[in-house]
Amino acid sequence: MFQQQVLHSASTLSKCIIPYDHKLAPLIIRNNLFSLIPDGIEHIYVAGIGSSLINGDSLGPFVGTLLHDMYPNHLTVFGSLQFPLDAQNFVPTLSGFSLPANSFVIAIDSVLGPKKHVNSIVIQEGSLLPGEGLGQNLPPIGDCSVMGVVLEDNPALESALFYTNLHLIYTMASTIARGISLTVRQYFHYPSDQPILSIG
Repeated sequence: MFQQQVLHSASTLSKCIIPYDHKLAPLIIRNNLFSLIPDGIEHIYVAGIGSSLINGDSLGPFVGTLLHDMYPNHLTVFGSLQFPLDAQNFVPTLSGFSLPANSFVIAIDSVLGPKKHVNSIVIQEGSLLPGEGLGQNLPPIGDCSVMGVVLEDNPALESALFYTNLHLIYTMASTIARGISLTVRQYFHYPSDQPILSIG
């Protein structure tokens, strides 16, 4: 089981908070990510963190699956429904891979957060700490993070991760994947008719 990070409302880093079903959410995600990627980046990596066995923890793997094999010259995905980047293989997978210079990493994870942010997508500059909310000691990852707030930060709701509505997770994942795909397409100057998702 991969534990969730808690979204701390008092963080000093600026955040963009978007309702997951906002009609323009993919474009808002694109605009925010594009503003965070510095000039000169040659490759973008997406770390889709989470487990494919737990509904509420499958957001990252869903995003990874949707982006798999898109823009192979400029985008690499770690973590998918087939090969999740979960608590058991997080460190072995990433410690065995050295990122080349001029790379940018977008970390994706589902998180717990304040009730007012549940069902929102949060974009934040800087890394995230997977499992921080439930005491796991995993290394930080990401030059920026995209988090889906799937449940309220409430210990009584922890078991609800297993039963989180998959429609919510899939819709949120599709929105995030579209936003990332649009970002890559714009940053690396792909033609506007380039498909933005591999499935769906």
